[in-house]
Amino acid sequence: MVNITTHYINGQFVESKGQEKFGLINPSSNQLLGHVTLGNVEDTQDAIAAAKAAFKTFSTTTREERLDWLQRLYDALKARAQPLSEAMVEEFGAPVKKSPIAAAFSTDEFLHVKKALSNFNFVREMGNAKVIFEPLGVTAVITPWNSNALFICRKMGTAIAAGCTTVIKPSEMSAIQTQVLVEALHEAGLPPGVFNVVVGRGDVVGAELTRHPDVAKISFTGSTATGKTIAKGAVDTMKRVTLELGGKSANIILDDADFAKAIPLAIMNAFLNNGEACNAGTRLLVPEDRLDEVKKSIKHAVEQVKVGNCLDEDTFIGPLVSRKQYERVQGYIKSGVEEGAELVTGGLGHPQGLSPKSLEEGNFVRPTVFANVTRNMRIAQEEIFGPVLSILTYKTDEEAIEIANDSIYGLYAYISSSDMERANRIASQLQVGRVSINGAPHDTGAPFGGFKQSGIGREYGEIGLEAYLEPKAILGS
Repeated sequence: MVNITTHYINGQFVESKGQEKFGLINPSSNQLLGHVTLGNVEDTQDAIAAAKAAFKTFSTTTREERLDWLQRLYDALKARAQPLSEAMVEEFGAPVKKSPIAAAFSTDEFLHVKKALSNFNFVREMGNAKVIFEPLGVTAVITPWNSNALFICRKMGTAIAAGCTTVIKPSEMSAIQTQVLVEALHEAGLPPGVFNVVVGRGDVVGAELTRHPDVAKISFTGSTATGKTIAKGAVDTMKRVTLELGGKSANIILDDADFAKAIPLAIMNAFLNNGEACNAGTRLLVPEDRLDEVKKSIKHAVEQVKVGNCLDEDTFIGPLVSRKQYERVQGYIKSGVEEGAELVTGGLGHPQGLSPKSLEEGNFVRPTVFANVTRNMRIAQEEIFGPVLSILTYKTDEEAIEIANDSIYGLYAYISSSDMERANRIASQLQVGRVSINGAPHDTGAPFGGFKQSGIGREYGEIGLEAYLEPKAILGS
């Protein structure tokens, strides 16, 4: 039984001053894994004070020093990749075939930031002025449970590259992963106070980070509703914010696409990370006259997808992170049926034939596909955060673009086509932060973030690094 009672403040693991205990649950069985003692306002203030004190000297470090620390962070975490991967399986429900990849992606974030820092120009000539990009100050990093380690490494690494210090508030639901991660990062030997970690609730630790005057910036990934709350609170002290929020990404399959490739790709994009991903392609837009073909292909493909034991190598979808999330997704599936969408495959309840029988107590959802979905249905408009795919139809390219843009979100989109000129023309008209054509993979040098209610600002690459810096123009130099 795990019992986590410490936070990481000023280079040391210190006992929590908060007293509230939070139960950590295995989503495959809903059995108790242990407890984490949550931080309170005093813990948060201690962490902010440590970060503020460290910023005085850390902000003056050289590029070469920061490059070295980023490399050391990478080396330290790479040495602990196996226990991090195991924690992802146990605490989040990541299939064992995918968790080592997720752990490696998290570790590699430090190398991606290192590359951006290597090429970054901190002093530029603009007009008749010399413009210096200076570190903002103490940065609050607030991360979600669906990819805990990756978000921490990305945001913390970027802050370090900029010369900022951080206070990190991970999701309390990811405390085991956080503990493994922080123990590894501690071995890198960074100066005390450069990064601090307080595990706690959003309305306690997150709220203090949002209102505290010594915090200069907040970098948050999570729900749009929480992002709005943070933005409202941050304005009182004019904090800079980077908000990477929800999504309802459209996946447009054009009539000239290779459907034999596009359909499996659509399923992968919709159900990645157990469906718990902000960039999941959960709205599939297909030509109206190809709908019957698509339904048949999707039904066959989805019914081959294995849901079940995370320790089985052939499992593609594990359990949802919590009973609450399971019930949320069940509610959306019920809504789709009640609103008149056609259930192609899946539906309410657990998948059949889960093995071992103990998995029947877990948060396993049947991968579900709806067809004949209209734009006004909840399953077409709201972020579900589970393996549920909605198929909508279009007659023309213009209608496909209109449907894709008919969302409060604008994080990601996907296009499949054999005509790159046509695909790029459509991509240029989509109101989203990123478009992937024909399965083009994630690019860590390109900015990531959303239009509309999918967020404010960008992460990754030089644009992501600039978000942690303040430009100062010096005239007459």
